[in-house]
Amino acid sequence: MAERRPVLLSIYRAFGWALTPLLHLLFSRRSKGGKEIAHRKGERFGVSQKPRPQGLLVWIHAASVGETMSILPLIQKLAGDGHSVLLTSVTVTAAELADKRLPDGCFHQFTPYDTPTCVSGFLDHWRPDLAMVVESEIWPCLFDEIHQRGIPFALLNARMSEGSCRNWMRAPRISKYIFGCLDLVLAQSSADQDRFNKLGCRQVETPGNLKFDAAEPAADGAALKTLKTQIADRPIWLAALTHPGEDEIALAAHARLRQTFPDLLLVLVPRHPARADEVAELIGARGHTLARRSKAEVLTLHTDVYLGDTLGEMGLFYRLAPVTFLGGSFNDAGGHNPVEAVLLGSALITGPKVANARAVYKDLWDEKAGVQVMQPEKLTEAVIDLLQNSEVRAEQADRAMQLIIKGRGALQRSADLLKPLLAGQKLSSAPENNNGQGA
Repeated sequence: MAERRPVLLSIYRAFGWALTPLLHLLFSRRSKGGKEIAHRKGERFGVSQKPRPQGLLVWIHAASVGETMSILPLIQKLAGDGHSVLLTSVTVTAAELADKRLPDGCFHQFTPYDTPTCVSGFLDHWRPDLAMVVESEIWPCLFDEIHQRGIPFALLNARMSEGSCRNWMRAPRISKYIFGCLDLVLAQSSADQDRFNKLGCRQVETPGNLKFDAAEPAADGAALKTLKTQIADRPIWLAALTHPGEDEIALAAHARLRQTFPDLLLVLVPRHPARADEVAELIGARGHTLARRSKAEVLTLHTDVYLGDTLGEMGLFYRLAPVTFLGGSFNDAGGHNPVEAVLLGSALITGPKVANARAVYKDLWDEKAGVQVMQPEKLTEAVIDLLQNSEVRAEQADRAMQLIIKGRGALQRSADLLKPLLAGQKLSSAPENNNGQGA
């Protein structure tokens, strides 16, 4: 018999029922802004036009592009073993990536809103034999519905910040119930493992970080050759996966850098290609000449900024640039996965806000395998140091590569730990919770 829901969770579910009409308005607004796909609205409300495949179905939820990239090798492994895989995501960019990268037998849907009606409709239709969520996607209604139905349930590549752990522990009764819904947690690090244990998870293992097992991102050989010819021997740097506010930081740094390197080229790649027109206007307003990748515009010796406004071509851009500033690190996005840049030999610079991959970045900074700049004004100096000192740049990139190689193996260890759940076996029951009593 399923454990009784805590009162706070019942209240959360009731709000979900009541607010469902407002979700239709939210979807309409987001759709107009390009953040939803109008004709796939039903998926967000638990209604799908796609039939469930026959046989065993594994469901994996990955919120956005970063989580999707980290989980693709595991999906490929599951597909290779003959399993059908349903991948869900929240963002449109993750859906576009999934359409390009998912192997045969695997398919994408959008994640249902976290309400009883939406989640129940989703689970009624898909009836997954194993459910998994990636990193830190903790949705109370979703966890509850999976638990109530007795579906084997795992948290993959799991991470939990100290602050988030403290917040959950302020309500020990509901946190014990929510985290007790998980049969297995595969944590990125021992620190994450300790936090999940404190929250009352049933079984927590530490296979490592799946992001270390990412494959070297591909690039179109002809496109790479063409761009290298157009760039010739100009110095070049990359501002990758930038968010609003960081485009301005990169462009301001570029203006100062050109005082030292008059023919310097900046490749600017926004995290969301839907912002391309906005970023292009910003580049023009700053007086820079522009060429856009999405429009196949030719790079000339007079091009100041090349706008990488396409999806799935980071392998191309990292190969072009010896130095990369990785965005999402001067705002609240939490930073982005540095592994792809490292695999392609680009020396890394980031801002200080990298909570999404804090363990990876700490190792990079501690081993002098990456550069952290605390203020945007310091970005210029960091880029100059790396562009002017090829030996220092090469040593930094090599140290980073060695860290990535050392961290690999999480994919196979995770797959081995998931075998009992794939076989339909339930794991051990939750341990006693010693965190006290509360709402």
